[in-house]
Amino acid sequence: MRTAFVWIGAVVFALSLGSFALVFGIRLDTPAPATVEPAWPIIGFNVVLFTVFALHHSLMARTGAKAWLTRTVPAELARSLYVWIASLLFLAVCWLWQPLPGVAWTLDGPWLWVSRILVVTGISMTGRAAAAIGVWELAGVRVAPPARLVEFTATGLFGFVRHPIYLAWILMVFSVAHMTHSRLLFAAISTAYLIVAIPWEEASLMAAHGEKYRAYQRQVRSRLLPGIW
Repeated sequence: MRTAFVWIGAVVFALSLGSFALVFGIRLDTPAPATVEPAWPIIGFNVVLFTVFALHHSLMARTGAKAWLTRTVPAELARSLYVWIASLLFLAVCWLWQPLPGVAWTLDGPWLWVSRILVVTGISMTGRAAAAIGVWELAGVRVAPPARLVEFTATGLFGFVRHPIYLAWILMVFSVAHMTHSRLLFAAISTAYLIVAIPWEEASLMAAHGEKYRAYQRQVRSRLLPGIW
């Protein structure tokens, strides 16, 4: 029963990622009719929708919340339960996201190829960084090693910035050639969340790993944007 719970959760995790690709790549490529007025209620709904997902994602990543979760459910299922909830919430974000009318920009010529290269770069970075962390750990199939056994190495993408998956996300969502207002709102809200969440996440990592993570911070100075922040 536990094995089924873990593996089905991993499938739901994969479905949530696939849903984002479908929704952002196809559904939000077409603007809502220009007759959709006013836009502010739609924007408000989308902001609230993403905020619910973001709050769970951030609060449950905190050290105290993790400790509570491991007291509530078996330790080997804690990560899987987190993945289940986060994936279901992200599925809701993807499929309930309300499209907006209008297009912010459309690129062509050389800029179209620059756009495509940046998007492919973001996808490649995501795969490489996920592989470095451990795909099965991210999907909740495999239990991550105890804090005392975790090592932070400033190699590969993790020697470039401390949060390469977040940088990859920004490249993917902001580099599309046909930027509808629906896509731009999704990109802006999700990126704002990442910027707010990073200090929280790093505080939890320092609380869990102490000097190991502080040493990594000294090695890799940039959190998200090389040489800037």
